[in-house]
Amino acid sequence: MDSKPDSIHVSAIVREEIRATHADLFVTVRGSSLVSGNEALKKAKEVSAFVDELTRFGLGQERVHLQGVQVETSSGVLLKSSSAIYRLRIRCESVDQIPALLDIIATQKNAALERMDWKYDEEPLRARGLDAAIESAKMKAEKIAAALGVKLLGVYQFNENTFDEEAQMFQPQMMKTMRGGAESDAPSLGMDIQHSKTVQVNVDVEYRVSGF
Repeated sequence: MDSKPDSIHVSAIVREEIRATHADLFVTVRGSSLVSGNEALKKAKEVSAFVDELTRFGLGQERVHLQGVQVETSSGVLLKSSSAIYRLRIRCESVDQIPALLDIIATQKNAALERMDWKYDEEPLRARGLDAAIESAKMKAEKIAAALGVKLLGVYQFNENTFDEEAQMFQPQMMKTMRGGAESDAPSLGMDIQHSKTVQVNVDVEYRVSGF
């Protein structure tokens, strides 16, 4: 005998767009000498010059983190004079600063922007989306119940999930202008850089109803 009560099943979807509030910029700097640890931020000539530019812009040194060093050597022998590639992570607390930071990277002969990770304050939005989806499902269930001539008695089963639909607005072809050398003469990137994504909340609710 089927123990499942009489029920109706409804789904609701809520989508909201959210804009990035800050970002992490991942930059590599090619240095002519090897310096290990955080001392590289001060003693590796090319890295130090880059950090000084960021500091003059107003970015605190605590926003710049050395993530790793890749040693370049043709002889297989590790020397202090060996060249190295320094991998930095720069925390940008305001998206309004990003155009200026891209300008700084573009003017550095030995620096290259590898990628940007956009950050969002999305928990409040997800909570609002869940509330809206639940309310939408409830209204839909009430309408269906009224049309069928039954009453809602309670919730038999509830499922919720969320996912992001990334809306990438930072185009890969722009990366060429982030690199030094001949590309450093490229036009200024003092433009409005924004990033957003759509957060979608789905709910599936099965309501117990009175007998049909």
